[in-house]
Amino acid sequence: MRSFAEIFAIAADRHGGTDALAALLSKPLPPEELAKIPDDRWLSQVTKCIFQAGFNWKVVEAKWAEFEQAFQGFDVARCAFMDDDRIDALLSDTAIIRNGAKIAAVRDNAAFLLALRDQGGAGVILGGWPATDFVGLLDLLKREGSRLGGTTGQYAMRFMRRDGFILSRDVTARLIAEGVIDKPVGSKSAMAAVQKAFNNWMQQSGRSLTEISQTLARSV
Repeated sequence: MRSFAEIFAIAADRHGGTDALAALLSKPLPPEELAKIPDDRWLSQVTKCIFQAGFNWKVVEAKWAEFEQAFQGFDVARCAFMDDDRIDALLSDTAIIRNGAKIAAVRDNAAFLLALRDQGGAGVILGGWPATDFVGLLDLLKREGSRLGGTTGQYAMRFMRRDGFILSRDVTARLIAEGVIDKPVGSKSAMAAVQKAFNNWMQQSGRSLTEISQTLARSV
């Protein structure tokens, strides 16, 4: 496995040099800032990523104001207690994308976030989870949330600007090239190997998971 400095050099060579690459990398928000984000914004973002999965992202983005209205600003308590009549009404709402399973996931994820309030709230738990155990956070999202496995939960966390990696095609290709994994991740042991590699690169570079992930993607 190459050092992060070597991988950064490969990516920099592909993107106009060190300064040009550095300008392309985004930094995550610190936990104290993430802790201030209201629960409804977490629910809104995970819902957007769920609807974007396997669909045209631009279409979802164009309809998002209507989604916000239809789901009452993604108020977590209201969404968690939507009854079947409310679900049926949403399934008839032509202003949003009428996917029954994904609409039902809003209720399930609202209940999940509501349960986190007893532990300090979504911003505290999801935002404060250690970067060195990002795979543990992804496992929580998959187990306790709805439709948040695969890269959906990863993208949701990235768009909330919490530190994390995304196992995109290019990141996966770099991880395979470095011998971290031998195929796209499909097991807990593979995820543990990915986390270990990212932790090593964090130690070497002092950079965040987000910056390392973006560097790996640009090195391919």
